[in-house]
Amino acid sequence: MDQIRALRYFSKVAETGSFTRAAETFSVPPSSLSRRVAALEDSLGATLLKRSTRAVQLTEIGQLYFQQVKDILYQLEQSDEAVRSYQAKPMGQLRISALSGFGERLLLPLLEDFKQRYPDIIIDLSLSDVVSNLGRDEVDIAIRGGYAPNERVQAVRIMDNEFIPVASHDYLKEMGMPENVLELTQHKGLFYRTPMGPTPWLCEINGEWRDVAGIPVAVSNHGKWLAKLALEGRGIMMAPRWSLTDYLESGQLQELFFNTTLHVSQNADMAIYLLYQKHRYAVPKVKAAVDFLVARLQES
Repeated sequence: MDQIRALRYFSKVAETGSFTRAAETFSVPPSSLSRRVAALEDSLGATLLKRSTRAVQLTEIGQLYFQQVKDILYQLEQSDEAVRSYQAKPMGQLRISALSGFGERLLLPLLEDFKQRYPDIIIDLSLSDVVSNLGRDEVDIAIRGGYAPNERVQAVRIMDNEFIPVASHDYLKEMGMPENVLELTQHKGLFYRTPMGPTPWLCEINGEWRDVAGIPVAVSNHGKWLAKLALEGRGIMMAPRWSLTDYLESGQLQELFFNTTLHVSQNADMAIYLLYQKHRYAVPKVKAAVDFLVARLQES
């Protein structure tokens, strides 16, 4: 039995829920595809699919097997592409996932230049703050904030991701300038919500970490809306310095300084990382994008 072919047939049946539609994908008779899948089940000694006149469904063990097979087939596809494309021209679909605010502010302008340089690369961009698993989510490149991941990927540090407290002059005029971090608990707060929850306001006092978060006025994963509220004098906001450059330079928002540094994590070494799977760097489109983005982003 050609096991790879049988796995591809089984995977397509699981995706489509139909032997007929799966057979059309491979341009083979449904009966031939069905025999391959049945032979796979016999070799495993397990029933992977529940067959009926109306539909085909995965059994419980079939569902578990499908998740593993899907990852294996994807890795095999990427390895085949890497070999075929080793010395080829950068081309094809390039899947990039990036932080929403970072993508809108810093990445999108660079992609315009990248597209002019590599017109044969089709960019498939997803802006989300949900953490991506490069293999599972079929992403070529991910740009994420936080710490270097433990998963087996290449992580290139692009820039610091320091969060700073800011407020408008109108807010400070009305509510007063906080003289120390402990006074922040009496102020209004605008909080950014990450996949792990709202960012805390932390500081270390006498060797002990304290949460000095203000009174919540708004919580959102939309940085622009929180910045709008801050500009309107609704409260104090903690946000990455790179996202506040224009507001600080124009004087619309003012950075707040204290004797004790304010953080959103007890680990102060936060950064923006560009992530990719090491073996994918051999693919021309991935290599071109990684080299271009790392150089331009670190330069900026």
